[in-house]
Order: sequence, then C-alpha cells, then structure tokens
Amino acid sequence: MTKISPEIETNKMAMEAVPPVSADVSFISNSFPKYKLGADHQVYDEPAEDNHGPSLKNVIEQEASNLSDQHKRISVRDLATKFDKNLAAAAKLSNEAKLREVPSLEGHVLLKKLRDALESLKGRFTGRNKEDVEKAISMVEALAIKLTQNEGELIQEKFEVKRLVNFLKQASEDAKKLVNQEKSFACAEIESARSVVLRIGEALEEQEKAIQASKPQDVDGLVEEVQEARRIRLLHQPSKVMAMEYELRALRDQIQEKSIFSIQLQKELTMSKWDKENKSHLYMLDGSEALGSYLQVKPCSNEVPQVSQCSFQWYRLSSEGSWREVISGANKSIYAPDPLDVGRMLQVDIVSNGKKLTLTTIPIQTVSGLGSHVEALLRKSNTDFNVVISQMNGKDHSSHSTHSFNVGRMRIKLCRGWITKSREIYSPTMQLCGVRSDVGNAAKALFWQARKGLSFVLTFESEKDRNVAIMIARKYALDCNVVLAGPDDLV
Repeated sequence: MTKISPEIETNKMAMEAVPPVSADVSFISNSFPKYKLGADHQVYDEPAEDNHGPSLKNVIEQEASNLSDQHKRISVRDLATKFDKNLAAAAKLSNEAKLREVPSLEGHVLLKKLRDALESLKGRFTGRNKEDVEKAISMVEALAIKLTQNEGELIQEKFEVKRLVNFLKQASEDAKKLVNQEKSFACAEIESARSVVLRIGEALEEQEKAIQASKPQDVDGLVEEVQEARRIRLLHQPSKVMAMEYELRALRDQIQEKSIFSIQLQKELTMSKWDKENKSHLYMLDGSEALGSYLQVKPCSNEVPQVSQCSFQWYRLSSEGSWREVISGANKSIYAPDPLDVGRMLQVDIVSNGKKLTLTTIPIQTVSGLGSHVEALLRKSNTDFNVVISQMNGKDHSSHSTHSFNVGRMRIKLCRGWITKSREIYSPTMQLCGVRSDVGNAAKALFWQARKGLSFVLTFESEKDRNVAIMIARKYALDCNVVLAGPDDLV
C-alpha cells in the first residue's frame, strides 16, 4: 500500500501563503501515518507490524484465565504473591494508558490545525487542486473519527484495567488476611504442641523417677516369680502329667465299678427287705429295673397258683416310698417301665386265692446316652420313626406293614406313604405312654390316643426309639402348654 497525499503544484501555490504550524505541537513520529482511501472517502488503516506484542486486553484475559485455572491448586501464600505481581502489572498498564492520553490530545490538535490549514487553502485553489484539497479535508475528518473511536476503545480498556486493579487489590487483601489467619492458627497449634511436649516430658521424668524408686522391689518380685515358675515346671513335667492322667483314668474306672456294685447291693438289700416282709416267697419279679426292658411276675414254685389265675395292679412309688400312684391300665403280669417312671420305684399287688402279695422294685434307672440323643433330636423340627400298628381302638390290627410315626413341634402324624392314618395337634385329650398290656415286645410298644375314639398301639424297631419318641413328644407338648401322659396319670 502507498501513502495517499494531495498533489499540489508548487508554481501555483505560494509557499508563504501556507500558515505555519504552531510550535507547541509535538509529533510522536517523524512520518505521516499510512491510510487507504476506500469507497465514499472512508479511510482504512494499513496493517502495521506488531512490534509491541499482544494487546493490553489479550494480556488481561490471559492473566485472568491463568488465575482461574490455578485457583484450586496453589497455596494461599503463592496466591497472595501472584496477586501482588498482577497488581503491579495492572498498575504499570494503567500508567501506560495514562501516557497514551497525551499523544491522543496532541493528535486531535494536529488534525484540527491541519484541517484549518486545508480550509484556508481550499479558497485559494480552483479546479482539480480544489478537489484534491477537499479530498484531503475528508481524509482529515475521517482520521479524526478514527482517532475518536480509538479513544473510546482506550477509555473502555482503561475502565477494564481499573476494574481489574480493584479486583486484584481486593483479592490481595483477602489473600493477606488468609495468610495471617493461617499463620495465627499455625502459631496456636505450635504452642499447643509445645505445651503437650512439655507435659509429656514431665510425665516421662516422673515415670522414670518412679521406675528408679521401685526397681529394687520389682527385681525381688521377678526373682520370686522365676523361682515359682521353675517349681511349677518341675512339678508339671510331661511324664508326671501323663502319670496323673493314668491315675485319674484308673480312679474313674474304680468309681464306675463301685457305682455298679453299689447299685447291685442296693437292689439286693431292697429285695431282702421286701423278702423279709413277704416270707412266703411265692412270686418274684423277673427283668431289669431300667428303661428298655420289662418286668414280669413269675411264681417261685409250682405249688402256688399260676399267673393266669391271679389279678395284678401296678403302682408308681416315690423315690423314698412315701406315697404311691395307681398306673391306670397296668393290670397284667407284665409291665414295661415308662420314661415317667425313671427315679421312682414300682410296686405290684398280686391277689391270689383271696390273699394279697406285694412286690417292690428299686428306683428305675435310665439308659446311658439317652439324654444326649434326645437333646440332639430336639434341635430338629420333627423326627420320623418306623412303627408297626399292633392294635387300633383296642382291636388287633391285621396288617403288619411299616408306617411312619412323625413327631413334630406342633403335631403328631401317623402315615404310610401318601396315606395318612392320623394327624393331630397337641391337645388335652391326647394321651401317650408306654404300653400297659401284655402284648409281645412290651418294651418296644407305645400307646397313643390321638383323640377320643381313636387310639393305637405302635411297635417300634427298638426299645430306644420307643423311649425317645415318648420323651420328644412330651417335650414338644409341654412347649404347647399340654401335659402328655398316660390314662389317669398324675403329673
């Protein structure tokens, strides 16, 4: 691009007619700015080379974005330092903006004087020279407008710089306040830690003094403890411990043997006692006085009446023999003890030819391991037993097929496969006990009255199953507030 300037003929214009420029005008540069005249006499600036770096506005925006990005990852002290630096830069930029105002005013004065000079020349020229002068005047006016626009932008930048300066001042003050606050907190923590350290030091000194004072006593105590430990170690050598274990086992075996022997002696003494009372020795009880067996009355000689010609009644006595209870339905020569009889003595009255004879047993003993087995089964919700129906409603049952006798927490069920014979919940009308008749395998048989009008005699696979079923059913019934026993039992 080329500099546009009006062509003036020197031979037609008197040089002395041009008014001189005032001496108080100062120029920033020695060359006239380069412009381009467009359509409608509009003036366009030629792009000048950027020799001064980015503009003030770009610098401010870049600094603001950098501060926003680093706000979360710099410390309070760094933030305060940054604010101080930015504040100094903003003050410098403000000073530079103030310096620019003077050249701007000088430019307006220069343009006004140049326009006045051109106006004075306009009246002196005619023709083409006059048009050139008019073009020059329009260019000067356009330059004045452009300068005014630049001044407006400069004022806006100045306002933004002032606002940024105020913001940075406030931020700097806030940062300084934060620094002072953190400093005060740190000093308080340091003082607190110092006091804690002093207290700990004093406590350690006191503890050290106490340890030094009690050291002789502790040494004596430790010596005594070591001596006691040595003595215990000598007493509890492995060989001696094994010997003591063997001695304990031998003592347990002896105690068990003596217990069995004591039971036998007690039985013999009881029998001898009742034999003295019953000198006739006409009848005797055959069988073991324990669960899982049965007792049977037998004659002692052929001279006495046979068992079939006698009448019987069994009784349940207390452990001391102070009272007795009639066992309803037990009027046969055979009786299998019920779990309810454990710990009590049994007694049977024999009536023959108008004479009455009484036989008494020792307290009925339980079976070893029966209690633990019952406790294990009680952890389940129900237990199944294999049984055979011997009698139903007092009549012999023809079928000998195996049924399932299920004892649950809320009810008892008797079934065969999918066919249910009876399923009843625990109720006061239900009865359950060992069989009290002279059926075969009496020790394995059980009497169960499910409800009024329906009763069974069930034979189990073993004596243990029969007693376990009775004990479990009575425990579940008791949990349901029902006492499950035999006919007319007082429990």
